Amino acid sequence: MDKLPKCPKCQSEYTYEMPPLLVCPECAHEWNPNEKTVEYGLVVKDAHGQILSDGDSVVVIKDLPVKGASKKIKVGTKVPNIRLVEGDHNIDCKVPGFGAMGLKSEFVKKA
Repeated sequence: MDKLPKCPKCQSEYTYEMPPLLVCPECAHEWNPNEKTVEYGLVVKDAHGQILSDGDSVVVIKDLPVKGASKKIKVGTKVPNIRLVEGDHNIDCKVPGFGAMGLKSEFVKKA
C-alpha cells in the first residue's frame, strides 16, 4: 500500500482516499492531490473578524495601558506596517510615540 501524504492543513498522518480526493479525519480537510495545494499559514483576525496580513495598517479600538509608560495608547491610534507572529500578542509593530511592541489582535481593527 502506498503511503499517503500528510494533511496540508493540520499535518495529520492519518489521511485516507475517497477518490478523487484525499481526506483528513482529524480536521475534515479534503483536497485533490493532483492540484496545487494552498499553503496554510498563520491566520490572525481583528476585533471585527477581518483577516490581517503582514504590512497591513490597524487602528486601536480601546485605550491600552503600557507597562512602564505614564500614558496609554489612545483609541484611534493608527499603527502602520504590522507583522504577524505566533503567541498571545500576535502583532509586532511600532506604535507612534511608543516604539516597538506587541499587540493583541482583539484590540485592533483593520484600517
